[in-house]
Amino acid sequence: MTTSRCSALPLPSIPLWLVWAVALAAALAGLGSYGLLNNNEGLYAEIPREMLASGDWRQWIIPHLNGLPYMEKPPLLYWLTALSFALFGISEWSARLVPAGSALACVALLLWFGRRVGQERAARLAALMFATGFGVFAMSRALMFDMLLTALLTAALMLAWRRVTENRPRLLCWAYAWLALALLAKGFVALILFGLVALAFDFSASRSARDFIAGLGKWFEWRALAVFFALALPWHLAASLVEPAFAWFYFINEHVLRFLGRREPHDYYGGAWWYYLPRMLLYLFPWSLLLSCLLARKEAAADSAALRRFLLLAWLLPLAFFSISSAKANYYLVAVMPFAALHLALAIERRGVLAPRWRALPGLLIALLAVALYAALAVRLQPADPRILGMEPGQFIGAGLAGMALLALACALTAWRSARVGILAYLALPLWIAALLAAAIGPLEPQVSARPLARLLEQEQPRRQVYLYRSFEELSALPFYLRRPVPVIEPESADLYWGDRLRPGNQEMLTSAEFVQQLQRHKVAVVVPERRLEEFRATGFYDQFSTRRQVGNALAFFN
Repeated sequence: MTTSRCSALPLPSIPLWLVWAVALAAALAGLGSYGLLNNNEGLYAEIPREMLASGDWRQWIIPHLNGLPYMEKPPLLYWLTALSFALFGISEWSARLVPAGSALACVALLLWFGRRVGQERAARLAALMFATGFGVFAMSRALMFDMLLTALLTAALMLAWRRVTENRPRLLCWAYAWLALALLAKGFVALILFGLVALAFDFSASRSARDFIAGLGKWFEWRALAVFFALALPWHLAASLVEPAFAWFYFINEHVLRFLGRREPHDYYGGAWWYYLPRMLLYLFPWSLLLSCLLARKEAAADSAALRRFLLLAWLLPLAFFSISSAKANYYLVAVMPFAALHLALAIERRGVLAPRWRALPGLLIALLAVALYAALAVRLQPADPRILGMEPGQFIGAGLAGMALLALACALTAWRSARVGILAYLALPLWIAALLAAAIGPLEPQVSARPLARLLEQEQPRRQVYLYRSFEELSALPFYLRRPVPVIEPESADLYWGDRLRPGNQEMLTSAEFVQQLQRHKVAVVVPERRLEEFRATGFYDQFSTRRQVGNALAFFN
């Protein structure tokens, strides 16, 4: 037997009940305790609300945002969220139920796949790391498309792996069914990522280029293709019939031109090729620090080389695709996290055992990182409001980092001294981070959500027509909370840009002259982002407002 510097004790076993208890708490606890965030959450909650309220079947084909057509994304997330609203009522937690359920589906998929490939212990560790990683935790509680895409694409790829390795062609029908739903969740990026991983794995397993080409036919099994097109095609055809501009806008502008960085309007940002690398560490934090454990000497492999190769390709190729794209966003990364977590868990499992010094190393690194962040931020943070737990934001962040450093040291000590607990000691760190976020979100809500502002408008001026001045995205949750579209004066909105062009003469996008006509007839309220205040003062109608109230970073003016 090969000697090793590792101890003779195995990694701690992880009870299934612990995996599900942690996953359910991470995804569901306090899900509706804070308002929907402006910009993305506000947009994606208002669209299904309008679907239900419209009574028009065409809005289930071409979604509408603030009363205008919105064709940037396919409709599956909206449909599922509308279903959640219909079943449970319109609320914050029912709006976030789809991404939370998608995160739990990923946990279930990891556990199921681990059993199928004989790696149940590694799969349980991966499920824990996935559910409590910082980035995944945040995305599972935000109404966005990416967690839904992650669950559906993960299911499709796992079934495709089983179809290849177990030679069960019927599994391809199930894989293509989930792939079609992934297409309806986020668009053609699902097909690209699936194709990259599947073809790269085929190529890596082929003995020659001829073998690779000969094996391509298995992906074109007619029953599987029939399932895919039966699910994916109807909406695309219906949308093209309902809205003539759909085909160019959706296929060219939203997919091809976005990837090339030429989409109109340009409402996204770019970055260097290494943009996602530090974010990978953040998404699985604190578990990404377990990479340091891989410095330990390898034990005999307990899994197949083919499985490790598949997992590597399943997260590395999507990461490469996102890296070369001209359009970048932090939330894209969640799509690679199930496979990255399982690949890391298997790598740790292959060591079989970790010596005490390796188990303690992640905690020591996290403590050093917290101290370094505190030192870097201490000279930059200025006194500001609101106060969190009686502290200024800078003091709160400092106390949080100090607490994290001390807790990380305690976790390191526990992992070092107790082989039975081992790296599971680091579960305390995600709990600490969640507690900090829960303490901060309440005081910060007026700055990040339109819910407090909507309450003010409804309580004090319930009969007034509400208008937004220029910036729709900064307060995009306002229509959701007011339960009606909010017209925008002199708009600068990327999300409403095409809807305005497709519906000229609409009542949702107003010039100053059109607004003045309304102002002369009615009692109104105008909501102005604080950074737009000087522009608003320069308008010819500013002096007609006698009262103003401020909530967070927005001001409400009443005539």
